[in-house]
Amino acid sequence: MTRSEHITTAEAQAWLDAPDAPTVLDVRTPAEYAGTHIEGSVNAPLDLLEHHAHRIGSSVPGDVLLVCRTDRRAHAAAKLLAPTMGGRVHVLVGGMTDWEKERRDVARGDGGPWAMERQVRTVAGALAVTGIVASTVAPKAKWLSAGIGAGLFYAGVSDTCAMAKVLGRMPWNQADNAPTAASVVDRLAHRTKEN
Repeated sequence: MTRSEHITTAEAQAWLDAPDAPTVLDVRTPAEYAGTHIEGSVNAPLDLLEHHAHRIGSSVPGDVLLVCRTDRRAHAAAKLLAPTMGGRVHVLVGGMTDWEKERRDVARGDGGPWAMERQVRTVAGALAVTGIVASTVAPKAKWLSAGIGAGLFYAGVSDTCAMAKVLGRMPWNQADNAPTAASVVDRLAHRTKEN
């Protein structure tokens, strides 16, 4: 059966229960994945896919359903995997946000850090306020706020976020046993043997 590139939570749930169930790749950070994820999914963070898309994509048996918090990172991952996997790449529309909002089953870990988008908004807001407050003493500090605003504008236009990449490397966003390309390929090979 040919499926759309964009899969709703209801369609995903039905597909995951079907004999031709896709492999679910969760492209969030290891710490986000540790907090909550779809049971049976494999964590393959977006920054890992940026360097190993071909290797990981060629190891996926059948179709893949990409998941992140909203679906932004999943769409970026889809672009990386498409040259290797073609039309077998699908994105969960609304990501884990919609999945959990619809009360679908999840595996829960120890909580994990805030979602990446929330971390970016918090840090960007704090830096903007700091720049404005500091400018009452040192007028040139206003350029910190201007720089943050420009960075957020560029992030929106380009659909990339340098601050998210930096925050993703912070210690609180790391999890024990963070996946490597080899460990993801091993998990995918193990899933193939189970099916």
